[in-house]
Amino acid sequence: MEGAIRCSTNYVPLSLISFLERSAIVYRDIPSIMYGDIVYTWRQTLERCTRLASALAQLGISRGDVNAFELAFFVWVPRWQLRIQKEE
Repeated sequence: MEGAIRCSTNYVPLSLISFLERSAIVYRDIPSIMYGDIVYTWRQTLERCTRLASALAQLGISRGDVNAFELAFFVWVPRWQLRIQKEE
């Protein structure tokens, strides 16, 4: 679309959340993650990311907080209930 003027009709910048939300609508039942025999659709990926974000928010982690953790395990987590406990 070289030369086109960007406007809300033909251009919407995507954040990670808006990308996941849009993908969950447009590609609902299309695989987004495949690892061996584990397959997640875009809808399931959005649901899992939303649950993780909710768990972090319940711990008091919010926008602007600095934190780091390893998400490499995230593919295997669905076989167990994701539990995040706040240290007291």
